[in-house]
Amino acid sequence: MNQSVHAESGFAYGVMGADIHVFGDGVPVYLLQRWQPPVLPDDGFLLDVPSRMLNARFRVVEFTGRAAELSSLRGWRDDGSALAVRWLCAPGGQGKTRLADRFAQESLAEGWQVVTATHGPGSVLPPPGSQDLRDQSDAGVLLIVDYADRWPLTHLLWLFSNALLHRDNGRGARVLLLARGDDLWPSVRAAVVNQQARTSLQRLAPLSDEVGGDGASASPRAEMFAVALGSFAARYGVSPDGIAAPALLGDADFGLTLAVHMAALVAVDADAHGLRAPADLVGLSSYLLDREHLHWARLYGDPGHEIAPSTPVFRTPPALMNRAVFTAALTGPVTPEEGRVAVSDLASRLPAERILADHAVCYPSADPDRSTVLEPLFPDRLAEDFLALTLPGHRADYPAQEWAGLTVSAMLSGTDVVSDAVAGSWMPRAVVFLAAAAQRWPHVGPLHLFPLLSTAPQLAVIGGSAALATLAALDDVSPELLESVAMFFPPFNRRSPDLDPGIAAVSARLLPHRLARARNPNDRAAERHEHGVRLHHAGRLEEALAESEAVLAQFRAIALEDVPNPALVPMVEGNLAFALKAYADRLGEVGRREEALAATEEAVAVQRRLAAYDEQYRPDLASGLLGLGRDLSYAQRWDDATAVMEESVTLYRRLAASEPGKHESNLSAALAALGVCHLRTDRPEAAVSLGRESVDLRRRLHARDPSAHAMSLANALYHLAAALERVGNSDSVPLAYEAVELYRELARVNPSAYDRELADGLNGLAVRLLVAQRPEESLTAAYESVAILRRVSAREAIAEQHTLAEALGVLIGALMVAGRYAEAAEAADECVVVCRRMAEKDPLAVARLVGALLIAAEVRTALDEPRLDDAKTLFDEATEIMELYAVSPMGGTALHHRVASRLVELLTAEHRPESAEQLRRTLRGPADG
Repeated sequence: MNQSVHAESGFAYGVMGADIHVFGDGVPVYLLQRWQPPVLPDDGFLLDVPSRMLNARFRVVEFTGRAAELSSLRGWRDDGSALAVRWLCAPGGQGKTRLADRFAQESLAEGWQVVTATHGPGSVLPPPGSQDLRDQSDAGVLLIVDYADRWPLTHLLWLFSNALLHRDNGRGARVLLLARGDDLWPSVRAAVVNQQARTSLQRLAPLSDEVGGDGASASPRAEMFAVALGSFAARYGVSPDGIAAPALLGDADFGLTLAVHMAALVAVDADAHGLRAPADLVGLSSYLLDREHLHWARLYGDPGHEIAPSTPVFRTPPALMNRAVFTAALTGPVTPEEGRVAVSDLASRLPAERILADHAVCYPSADPDRSTVLEPLFPDRLAEDFLALTLPGHRADYPAQEWAGLTVSAMLSGTDVVSDAVAGSWMPRAVVFLAAAAQRWPHVGPLHLFPLLSTAPQLAVIGGSAALATLAALDDVSPELLESVAMFFPPFNRRSPDLDPGIAAVSARLLPHRLARARNPNDRAAERHEHGVRLHHAGRLEEALAESEAVLAQFRAIALEDVPNPALVPMVEGNLAFALKAYADRLGEVGRREEALAATEEAVAVQRRLAAYDEQYRPDLASGLLGLGRDLSYAQRWDDATAVMEESVTLYRRLAASEPGKHESNLSAALAALGVCHLRTDRPEAAVSLGRESVDLRRRLHARDPSAHAMSLANALYHLAAALERVGNSDSVPLAYEAVELYRELARVNPSAYDRELADGLNGLAVRLLVAQRPEESLTAAYESVAILRRVSAREAIAEQHTLAEALGVLIGALMVAGRYAEAAEAADECVVVCRRMAEKDPLAVARLVGALLIAAEVRTALDEPRLDDAKTLFDEATEIMELYAVSPMGGTALHHRVASRLVELLTAEHRPESAEQLRRTLRGPADG
């Protein structure tokens, strides 16, 4: 087997059995590596700096506790063969990494292929080389992602699309995402549920201090302390006997795994050196940091008396190393070039290279294969404490430094030494760590972080979603500061996937403040509406719906006769229509389409009154009619939808004639939608005429602004191709291909936003090719469409299921034409499952379920060995649903008659006259109408 590894700027990385996603400069979006047990360091290395023993990857402490959590992970891993994603979250120090490490170790022993994903862009370049991640018989894949809440959402979505997770093996794939908080989880969950993945959230609770039910067993916290004490004592070569636990071990602060381990480590170290161990967490952090200082001093030694002056020695004084370590806590691992910039402002006579080399002696890179510098203190919580204790303003027994605040400002604000471009590589980490430190240290926010953000509020946005969410969670952050940060958010009606979760967290924190300052109900409703949109963009759909309900309730509560100024009545009514439309949109997003239609109809009724009163409301009416046509189309009420869309087109023609730049885009959308209605009501020539006009408009708009109109042009081409196919025009296929190429280019840039549209385009192309008698090309397009939708079709979102059902229907047709009846039967069964799920949640989907059942029955009659009993069972269920709900299959009763007639023919041929006669009665019965 050959493997090609491409080098970019001296960097090369490759994988076998998985995808590599890279940026334009060749840097991988993420790095995949086989999980390997760590190489354990010797005792001397660990004892030099005791905090090293707290690093979970060194496995100094035997894994203990968390038995229930580990059992939950095992159950999640072994449940089924589909893709499953779990978000495991807890505050820093709660033991996520240790738990995941133990779980990885067990899974590897049980035959799973365990892989880690490390975020690639930013300061840390992945190591050169390659990884063999090819299939190993039927081994399942367990992918572990640490710091998942610090990944941009779009990068996580690239990861979820990796071929590694979609292999056909016996166990499927599992993705375990480790994070401190759950703000990003709704967006991630929405994305991976779209891939038909099982999703779950697991929170690690604080360690319990309650003793066992028998009264004799130690509490989980005490048990963990005892195990950690023994593990550390073995490294020190001392006996744990007689070393007592701190008196405050039962306090809430010691609910963290890290806190218990710190207490045990300090107890052993203090006993070994004849010192008194501090009792609280602040004291424990100070004690361990004092040992860091002692290590720097020992390495520096006595520079005036060198034994071998020609030999390079540790030349960085402790005071300067203190500043370098502080800098590293802010930057995290960076490239050597960035490291030189970061330490060049330390007011030292030593060259930057010497400082970086000496720092690496104290804090060697976590991965020797990576050419990075400024490895930070670890664990993260200790680094946060170090930042907080070094910054002035606390009362702890630890020396603060006046230069610390200046260092933070210089590194984050951009100076002559630290440019904005270079600082951007570490800004996200620095803001996240400072905000995390401010959660526990009350001086960090008011004295350092908040003043910095007041001067440069955009830093919080540069910090990313994790920084915004952490900032929003701070008790002492002022609404005014958050408002200044919010000034740098994108407009509320524009998506920003990588920021939306954090923006929603800030918006939630600001909502009470904004409502309190609102001058009237209208302003309060506007604030709630904006917040609802922010929640919607973050994937918090039910919360967004609740906000829309609240907005609507506020406007309904305004009695028009109580409005003090009659001139304001139209504005109040217009706001009510707007709220109804937004409410309908939210209902549709959660699959409640019948209620959405009712809300849209009410909105249009209000808009129609307003437009009759004042022509300035005509654009609102035209837009409302466009939305109503959409909802009527979902309900398969095509005659009603046609009438509504004709009115919308008429209005938009008038509006575009006077203000083309403002209304031509909406006119094109209305023309395309009306064309679809004409197709559904058997007026294909009219659909072609409207489609050509829509495409011509879109081509002109696209020529002026391609990025703004690529999607709309693709949609217009898609619908025109469908109309041309109905009238037998051969241009339908090239137009369908053109639409697919536009969709594909959009999906290539942002798959999470455009994969579904690409699947729709491929589905339409498959139909056009099938009609053009190009079955092999049709099958290729249909299979690709269904493959995409199996990943992006949400189990709970009815609209997405609707799309998958349509694609499966096209695939079934293409397979039938190709004579591949067994595969068609499998696809038909899947379509029934999808439609049944839809019908359980949406009455409007019952007709689609009837159609799916009938198609599944028809496919069974076409098999080489027809499965007549199965076919009749499916047919009978469809007939029963038709009679019970008074519905017909989509497209009318012709399908029902066709399947019944075929069954009668086959049953008669098999000498089953009673069953055949029953079906003949069905053909003559109520279903015929």
